[in-house]
Amino acid sequence: MNQKKVIENTIKFVKKELEHAEGGHDWFHVERVFKNTILISKEEKVDVFVISLAALLHDIADPKFYDGDETIGPKKASKFLITQKVNTKTINHVIKIIQHISYKNSLEKDVEKFMSKELEVVQDADRLDAIGAIGIARCFNFGGFKNRALYNPEIAPNLNMSKEEYKQSTAPTINHFYEKLLLLKDKMNTLSGKRIASERHQFMQEYLKQFYSEWNGKL
Repeated sequence: MNQKKVIENTIKFVKKELEHAEGGHDWFHVERVFKNTILISKEEKVDVFVISLAALLHDIADPKFYDGDETIGPKKASKFLITQKVNTKTINHVIKIIQHISYKNSLEKDVEKFMSKELEVVQDADRLDAIGAIGIARCFNFGGFKNRALYNPEIAPNLNMSKEEYKQSTAPTINHFYEKLLLLKDKMNTLSGKRIASERHQFMQEYLKQFYSEWNGKL
């Protein structure tokens, strides 16, 4: 099966699988990450087939919606790619990207890290969708999904969380800006990612300034 057909089939598969997904982790999120991945790849030497598949399948079964089980997504992606007769080397690379893309995994200490230029590109594309205007919208959408407070001045952000603490956090949504979103600008891998992230970071800072002004009743 040619690569173009595999990509088309993957898009159909992901759309179906995420038909009833939470709004911040639905098909439209995947589509944006896919588009960002292709955009960034124009300035990087990467395997476009690998990054395309990884971007499309990276959230096929996000652990946060499966009781933290990090094995379901890779298994589901691998099983699908086998049906598409994708070669083993490509499948293994895509699965490694899915396993290492998330922010929470970067909080783990003393674990063997996987690195590839393809991971860097897809990771940047995914992180870009977590910041800026859409990042803010996704953040509050998920907070609402979890019935979290918007903000509580008495609950300070935890800036030194372990992976488990991050996964179990029930803190107000505003705290997530300091615990993740505002940190992403300096964690970008590619020049394109850094450039786009810088603009979106500035937007979030302006948003927070306005948020606190309104919260505190200032004109």
